Amino acid sequence: MPEPTHRTNRKPGRHLLQILAENIRHRRLRCGFSQEELADFCRLHRTYISSVERGQRNITLGTLEIIAKVLGAKPDEMLRR
Repeated sequence: MPEPTHRTNRKPGRHLLQILAENIRHRRLRCGFSQEELADFCRLHRTYISSVERGQRNITLGTLEIIAKVLGAKPDEMLRR
């Protein structure tokens, strides 16, 4: 049985954040959106999208769902290589 994690260790692994970042950027470019355009469609700030694409943000599932929908993807697709 796995050891319980401490409250301070609830951030996702860097690897998962990087996969998400790469998938969002790849799909955004494939859709022909700038970061600002994607942010506008998602009703987010451009700097927020920028930090997500750099793997610096631990986004909520709700935000993942919104971004994925705008990019024509399912949320779970955004978390897979």
